[in-house]
Amino acid sequence: MTAPLRAERSESALEPWRPPTAPERLQILNRTKTVAIVGASSNPARASHFVATYLLSSSTDFTVWFVNPREKSILGHPVYATLGDLPESPDLVDVFRREAELPAVAADAVEAGARTFWAQLGLWSDDAAELAHAAGLSVVMNRCVKIEHARFAGGLHLAGFDTGVISAKRPTRLGSSGK
Repeated sequence: MTAPLRAERSESALEPWRPPTAPERLQILNRTKTVAIVGASSNPARASHFVATYLLSSSTDFTVWFVNPREKSILGHPVYATLGDLPESPDLVDVFRREAELPAVAADAVEAGARTFWAQLGLWSDDAAELAHAAGLSVVMNRCVKIEHARFAGGLHLAGFDTGVISAKRPTRLGSSGK
């Protein structure tokens, strides 16, 4: 996939933002080479750590940068204090911050030259979406980069979501034979 030209991006920014469809999310992921995780954590119990582990795995070809002013190293990689400290503009900014902070992070993503603003599962901000969309960024809300990538790449088994069994049969509950 090729990136939209600046004129195409400007025209799309004139239309109201709407959540991208599955094919549009696939297109976003296909054109993405670099991902900045804002709010990345070294705590393995945090969702951002789990997503980072996946994005660094052999399942993806992304270059991943971590952004968190309170961390120094995550999974053996340096952590940057702000998006402005990254070595180059990220293609995609993946956000793990509180909803109230999303507009500020969207403004930082625009300033950093990102192409996509992506708010993780459970996060939504109309203000952040409009801000990023008006600046020509693709915007995804309430979606997990890991789940979307794995869904399109067939790698959901890494998180245990895909049992490998396809069945319409309801599982039998232990201890409830119904007899």
